[in-house]
Amino acid sequence: MAKKVIEMNNIIKRYYIGQPNELQILNGISLTINEGEFVSIVGASGSGKSTLMNIIGALDKPTEGSYFLNGTDINKLSDKQLSTIRNKEIGFVFQTFNLIPRTSALKNVELPMMYAGVPRKQRAKKAMELLDMVEMKTRSTHKPNELSGGQKQRVAIARAMANDPSIILADEPTGALDSKTGHLVMDIFHKLHKEEGKTIVLITHSNELAAETERIITISDGSVISDTGVKSE
Repeated sequence: MAKKVIEMNNIIKRYYIGQPNELQILNGISLTINEGEFVSIVGASGSGKSTLMNIIGALDKPTEGSYFLNGTDINKLSDKQLSTIRNKEIGFVFQTFNLIPRTSALKNVELPMMYAGVPRKQRAKKAMELLDMVEMKTRSTHKPNELSGGQKQRVAIARAMANDPSIILADEPTGALDSKTGHLVMDIFHKLHKEEGKTIVLITHSNELAAETERIITISDGSVISDTGVKSE
């Protein structure tokens, strides 16, 4: 039986609670993602996919409903515990790369390991291995402003892998790239999925990009309207 990495039941998210402008963004979303799945969550702007991503990434908590990440009840964790979960269990890849500008590619990849208390020598070795995996070893001393968009995103993927997270959460990872570079970045995700067995959740508005994944969850107006593809129980 497949291990459940993400288990959400009836997730509701409201803002401005109790005020005249109270807004409900998520309307009872339930979904399960198993270990080793490559899933895309697709929706137009305003569909609620960013709010859902923030909850999956433990950046925000639902107003109602339950969310278990690897069997841990996220709703019951303190801010400090959530921070640890984000650092160790989730590898984030953002559209805007979010690299530290004044520091090298190598140091950027080392950062999550530094927060996790990994010794300096060990994290430098692992960071170099990860840069090698995304074919960026020769650029390890370069700062972000010396790299192209595609190179920055490859460094960001290496950084997301730093603490060997149980899921990689990629938010519009090719959004700032041209289509050729975007395909190269997607190739890296496929490699991580096939060779490393990583669970990958891709947030996108692009149906073309979503078609590259095994399973497509489509959300509209804060509800799941379809869930198609491979589901291993």
